[in-house]
Amino acid sequence: MSGHSKWSTIKRKKGAMDAKRGKTFTKIIKEIQVAAKLGGGDEESNPRLRTAILAAKSANMPLANVERAIKKGTGEIESVNYEEIVYEAYGPGGVAILMEAMTDNKNRTVSEIRHILTRHGGNLATSGSVAYNFEKKGIITISKEACSEDDLLMIALEAGADDISTEEDAYEVNVDPAHFEKVKKALESANVTMESASLTMLPKTTIKADEKTAPKILNLMEALEDHEDIQNVYANFDIDDQLLSQIQNTA
Repeated sequence: MSGHSKWSTIKRKKGAMDAKRGKTFTKIIKEIQVAAKLGGGDEESNPRLRTAILAAKSANMPLANVERAIKKGTGEIESVNYEEIVYEAYGPGGVAILMEAMTDNKNRTVSEIRHILTRHGGNLATSGSVAYNFEKKGIITISKEACSEDDLLMIALEAGADDISTEEDAYEVNVDPAHFEKVKKALESANVTMESASLTMLPKTTIKADEKTAPKILNLMEALEDHEDIQNVYANFDIDDQLLSQIQNTA
């Protein structure tokens, strides 16, 4: 199914658990720092920084942490220099995986990622062999308590959103990157609180994971997400909700 990301849905539902791992702040701080370095420390004129700060607020990050990360990015405070790298891989069942990383040591990072992949039945792929199957999209998540579906449809679609899907406890707004900031500002102007808003990579096609490969794929995705240098992981797999529930209940 084009425009579908099962992994992003799984991550959102277990977001509270991820926060306890203590690595959520680290990933957000890296993003704030790089965003400030590339576009300056003023969030009004730096869309990437504004999006990173929204993620920090959603994760309940203290303001002092945010301000310090911005100063590191702008050079006011000495800091580590991070490089952005995209890795491509194949996982169990031939699932395509795209990883966005920030690192101060490329050799260390690629070695550790290769080790994780090998341990979970995957392998690194050549550049371009996986990326073609993904397209950049803006995804905005809004709690059902924050806005009615009718109001959201009117605000988001009028501002340029592509479509809106309904999850169990939230709405997910799918936006072309060109309209991402416009839709966000429209929601902010309407006082609609966003749980999250980010540019992501959605698969154009997906592979159905069966009872044998699904647990392996999920374990690999968890391991990659847990690596401190990996900011985002995307994959083109789909899992039936019933099978996913069975796997989570036996984990």
